[in-house]
Amino acid sequence: MRFETQLLHGKTFGKSASGEILPPVSQSSAFRYENMEELEKVFLHKRMGYAYTRIGNPTIAAFEAKVNELEGGAGAIAASSGMSAIAAALLAVCESGDEIIAGSGLYGGTIGLFHDLEKLGIHTVFAEDLNADEVKRLINDRTKVVFTEMISNPALKVPDLKAVSEAAHERNVPVFVDSTTATPYIVKPLALGADVVIHSTSKYLNGGGNAIGGVIIDGAKYRWDTAKHTALKGFEKYGKLAFSVRLRTDVWENLGGCMAPANAFLSYIGMDTLALRMERICENTDRLAKALDEIDGIDVNYLTLPSHPYHERAETLLRGLGGGIMSFRAGSKEKAFQIINSLKYALIASNVGDVRTLVIHPASTLYLQAGKEETESAGVYEDTVRISVGIEAAEDLIEDFTEAVKKSL
Repeated sequence: MRFETQLLHGKTFGKSASGEILPPVSQSSAFRYENMEELEKVFLHKRMGYAYTRIGNPTIAAFEAKVNELEGGAGAIAASSGMSAIAAALLAVCESGDEIIAGSGLYGGTIGLFHDLEKLGIHTVFAEDLNADEVKRLINDRTKVVFTEMISNPALKVPDLKAVSEAAHERNVPVFVDSTTATPYIVKPLALGADVVIHSTSKYLNGGGNAIGGVIIDGAKYRWDTAKHTALKGFEKYGKLAFSVRLRTDVWENLGGCMAPANAFLSYIGMDTLALRMERICENTDRLAKALDEIDGIDVNYLTLPSHPYHERAETLLRGLGGGIMSFRAGSKEKAFQIINSLKYALIASNVGDVRTLVIHPASTLYLQAGKEETESAGVYEDTVRISVGIEAAEDLIEDFTEAVKKSL
């Protein structure tokens, strides 16, 4: 079954008693049982069932299954947001005194989370270029996970995930990948050696900008060693599923960051059009980037441009697709603001992955609290304009941005 067909005819929902073609929204906090013995079995995980939506819900389960199937995982857990998903995943394997190796140029919220983890005694070591050699150099006995983004936002860095995963696995360290901006339409990190994939479902998976959420997909190929990953002690009997079981029955459940049933439903139906949207978005972004790249006075950043430092890697790892995020440097903050304020079609908003084109000045918003080194490593400068390209007519977007840029020069 090809990807486009799998989105609509996968095994994630199947037949229902009432014949629905979509999973019903189970907008209930709790679920009743005829006797206490049956409910006890559910709490003991001795039978399938739902007790309380914070720890399980049929609508959420249908969404989890759909994402899991698309990524080729062994199980998925939905969270209240992308940041909630990253936090829960890391806390499931890290304790005080542990270290994380992370690529630079990460999303500003993730950098903020790493700073918060420092207060819990979990230290992050950032690699300017996350490659196999750097992983080998930075790994030590305290390293518990390597974390990276498949297409960083907005720097658009693309790690050689296969080589990075091989280097990490040589030292018995798993690799976690935030693949929000790539989506399984462009690349499937588990197939390249990653162990866990994370998405902010609020972005491209949902597509409509109408529901916050996150999801964690476990490939269940990594052999967890509880002598090294002491946070997983007590879960040895679950073997390769130790991470998923600890996450669902312990960390994620106790933190309480569950996805809402209505949000799960909106994201489930949003994913039906993922392939169509991503095809159009990637084409639009490529055309807009190439058009703006012909204008003197601005510096355009997009993966399909031959001048981009990660262009060749995108050709091989990402099927030649650049995703839906691009940016350019306008020359000054004042010019960046002028361009943004002159646009007719792009909405000034802080999200990405919407069907509508969105634009923002990241230095004064998303990276307001980050330091200069962290900000510039993320490809953000005082004159940077970030664009999340939508599905409008490419010609209209090109005319709109070209006119706005030329007015500022």
